Amino acid sequence: MFDLKVINSVLGELEEVRGIPRAKILEAIEAALATAYKKEYGKRGQIIRTTFDVKNGAVEFFQVKEVVDKSTVVFDEDAELEEGDERAIYDPEKHILLEDAKKIKRDAQVGEEIIFPIESKGDYGRIAAQTAKQVIMQKIREAEKTSVVAEFGKREGEIVSGTVQRIERGNIFVDMGRATGLLPYEEQIPGEHFAQGERVRAYLYRVEESPRGVFLRLSRSHPKFLEKLFEAEAPELQNGAVTIKAIAREAGYRSKIAAEAKDSHIDPVGSLVGQRGVRVSTVMSELRGEKIDVIEWNEDPKKFIEEALSPAKVMSIDLKEDESGKTAVVNVSEDQQSLAIGKGGQNVRLAAKLTGWKIDVQSAKGEELASSEAISEVK
Repeated sequence: MFDLKVINSVLGELEEVRGIPRAKILEAIEAALATAYKKEYGKRGQIIRTTFDVKNGAVEFFQVKEVVDKSTVVFDEDAELEEGDERAIYDPEKHILLEDAKKIKRDAQVGEEIIFPIESKGDYGRIAAQTAKQVIMQKIREAEKTSVVAEFGKREGEIVSGTVQRIERGNIFVDMGRATGLLPYEEQIPGEHFAQGERVRAYLYRVEESPRGVFLRLSRSHPKFLEKLFEAEAPELQNGAVTIKAIAREAGYRSKIAAEAKDSHIDPVGSLVGQRGVRVSTVMSELRGEKIDVIEWNEDPKKFIEEALSPAKVMSIDLKEDESGKTAVVNVSEDQQSLAIGKGGQNVRLAAKLTGWKIDVQSAKGEELASSEAISEVK
């Protein structure tokens, strides 16, 4: 029934290539053999276990019985136990009374397992062999799935890369080696296109298990993708000298990032922008030219809002807090109005997302020009 050379070859390949422990596969084989044996020769209620020696192909079968006493079981098989009753219905195929167990093992205890060797049939037959094969494959798939989840679970929240496998209804399936990544249409950067076989980088935000396998949920529009791209370029972010306090992003168009330095001698904006803008340019290139404004985070709401509205220069800011929320009324001169509001209201909208304040832009005469709340859904 067993070709030991083939089995050992498969075990070695699964362990080296797919990272599935050898012991895990042997456990699956033993479970498969026990299942096949019970289906072919076992009785209802029996607990069958198997040991398989991969060196010589020897197989041994055992029946396992739990040691019970009269206080832990009910002998009436038709009895209906009340809720909370932890006693079991006595089954001679899986239970053995304490007094009988002590005849086999003097120091037997309730709850212990007594193992009985059972006859090993010479030939389990075609059906048993097929059953064993099916269960082995199922166990291997389960073990592989567990291994993949463990591997990619550690990488959740990181940038991963793969090649475009196929594109269906705008959704991109990415070959990640041992698993498939899914980059949904809504998680893509508007306007970008990928071809089959093309390399793609994305943010891994969730690892999902399904009957069809393990799927890695990817995103290129997630604000964290932007943050991780900067981490790869700026050592100051990696070592914690600079932290990103807030991100407001409209993927494919424009983003605003607020950064803070722990040391006053470090320039947080310069750390992200890089010498001659090389760092921010690298990130923008990955994001297909998405514009990025990097500003310094400030505890003072007025200063923070003023920075968030850059490149526009503001004349004054009046802060109001009430039951409806936090509102900042910003006055700007006529020549700064278009900069403060931005194309389609984008600048004021992103500034509001970044700071957490509703921003109303007014002219120097007090005329309302734009409200971040009113244009929050405009793209």
